[in-house]
Amino acid sequence: MTLTAEDVDPLALERQVCFALAATNRAVLALYRPLLEPLGLTHPKYLVMLVLWDHQKISPSTSLSVKKIASTLQMDSATLSPMLKRLESLGLISRARNATDERSTDVTLTDKGLALRERALEIPEKVVARLGMSLAELERVHEVLTRLNAAAVRGGALQS
Repeated sequence: MTLTAEDVDPLALERQVCFALAATNRAVLALYRPLLEPLGLTHPKYLVMLVLWDHQKISPSTSLSVKKIASTLQMDSATLSPMLKRLESLGLISRARNATDERSTDVTLTDKGLALRERALEIPEKVVARLGMSLAELERVHEVLTRLNAAAVRGGALQS
């Protein structure tokens, strides 16, 4: 028996992209949790550190504004600020008012934050191993999710 468009319930949970993404997000983040705990990081803090480590490779002697970190992570600055305070209390970053624009706060990695990158290098490989999927398959998933995110942004997803 072949299903027709009329036979498919458009509100069936298993057909919802939002459900597939939400369930996958919870499951994948649960894989990260025990890997990040020894580093003293939660997944959101890990993402912030990834942004800072990337920036440090490109421009080692410059800081990054809170606004730029928030933009890169597609996150609200107000949500990011408490996380940055916690990273600072862990000694991984320092925050300072921008000298030319005191409304802006700049973030810099500390030596401890830079050193943590070495320990974090094992995280991606361990995640891939725990997922049990090929690197090529995960790269295709990443590509599709990146396109989906761009489409959602174009559709107004991040407009306030």
